[in-house]
Amino acid sequence: MANNALTNFQCPNCNGPLTFDPGSQKLKCGNCGSAFAPAEIEEHYDKQVALSIEEGQKEYSAEDTLQWSEEDAQNLRAYNCPSCGAQLIADKNTAATSCPYCGNPTIVPAQFSGALKPDYVIPFKMNKDEAIKKLSDFYSGKPLLPNAFKERNHIEEIKGVYVPFWLYDGTADVDMAFRGTISHSHREGDYTVTVTENYSILRQGTVQFNRVPADGSSKMPDEFMDAIEPYNYNEMIPFEMGYMTGYLADRYDVTAEQDRNRVNTRMRTSSADKIRETIKGYHTLFPRRSNIYIREDKVHYAFLPVWMLTTKWQGKTYIFAMNGQTGKMIGDDLPIDTGKSVLYFFGILLISMILIGILLFVVF
Repeated sequence: MANNALTNFQCPNCNGPLTFDPGSQKLKCGNCGSAFAPAEIEEHYDKQVALSIEEGQKEYSAEDTLQWSEEDAQNLRAYNCPSCGAQLIADKNTAATSCPYCGNPTIVPAQFSGALKPDYVIPFKMNKDEAIKKLSDFYSGKPLLPNAFKERNHIEEIKGVYVPFWLYDGTADVDMAFRGTISHSHREGDYTVTVTENYSILRQGTVQFNRVPADGSSKMPDEFMDAIEPYNYNEMIPFEMGYMTGYLADRYDVTAEQDRNRVNTRMRTSSADKIRETIKGYHTLFPRRSNIYIREDKVHYAFLPVWMLTTKWQGKTYIFAMNGQTGKMIGDDLPIDTGKSVLYFFGILLISMILIGILLFVVF
């Protein structure tokens, strides 16, 4: 038996489905074209949202999960679509999705209530067409990509996802020591004498960090989420559920504490790099001591926009991720055309030989 923990936002003018539009930064009606601010629509549906939250917080009964295995009962939820009444089966962490039967966007308000409510959201600025174009541009920058991959390859799936992120504030107290050398060479008769001067270099200081991100979703590949940074946090705004409509979203299933070690490592690495940047003028630099202590501060919970694109080629799946705010793209290693790579190698070799020949001709 499904429950009624889902809700959707419908146009107050014609009851058509509302979807967030990145271009206008408003919720648009697919039927009459009306546009509304997310806060305005959420306020309009306050009572409906409250009832959905109350329903979503109820415990599942034995009747609800009788037909499921024990594992399914722990990880899946059954809902009634508020538009067409069809039964939807979703992951227990699903926060926003769409009905596979009527296509209307649906939201699970209970996933955004209480301690689960995000502090902030960065709305999508790039729409689906822009994501597809970015992928095409990504292909064009790969000269060794097979032509058939570019011409016949079709996107299997593209989805806009609000990914849960933890944003960490903190301070790194740094105490580092190095041995630096400067070498001088001069001639003494038939010999070249090199004098090496050794210096002891000490550095102490603090490095302040604000909003260092780490995704809180086990479904998202961490290396992709790291690679599409940075986000412009100046455009981050207080969370409103209306921004979710028309997109997918999961609440976090990796806690802030579980992500903490990964973030502290990033802070330590960045602090060490910053300190090294202050040391200039030495020919060689050898680390002697590195003590970096992280003082933890606030942690913010935010939803950040990501376009996920999937394509297949010769039986292999390729996954790409794009920052839904800035358009920065990253993806799996692409196939290489063997013939192109051979021509490319010999082309570079030929050009190098010509340049060397010209240089030798000029010198001699």
